[in-house]
Amino acid sequence: MASGADWLPELDLTSPAASPSPKPATSRTDLLTLFDGMLAVAREALAAAEASTFALPWSLRAGDQVFFTMTRGVVMRTFVMNHLIHHRGQLEVYLRMNDIPLPAIYGPTADEGVM
Repeated sequence: MASGADWLPELDLTSPAASPSPKPATSRTDLLTLFDGMLAVAREALAAAEASTFALPWSLRAGDQVFFTMTRGVVMRTFVMNHLIHHRGQLEVYLRMNDIPLPAIYGPTADEGVM
């Protein structure tokens, strides 16, 4: 897997690569298989990356308009991890609104009666 040196230095939102058209999942099994495969690729790439990879710049752009350039480490923390945390929070609200007990993410939840 890539050491990180061949990671793309930017994402250009006007590029066809920025809007891939994956095969739609037709079942829960297909969706989970796709997710697990993509997760394995991401974990392998992160594990193989050298620390210096995260000090390199990365940019988000749309053609000539550059929205930001930051180090890859900052992008991973702020735009990737924080974004995932935000959506996990949205999922928790959705589950609560539908009277579905929350899964224990960081230990027991109030839904389990243990505080």
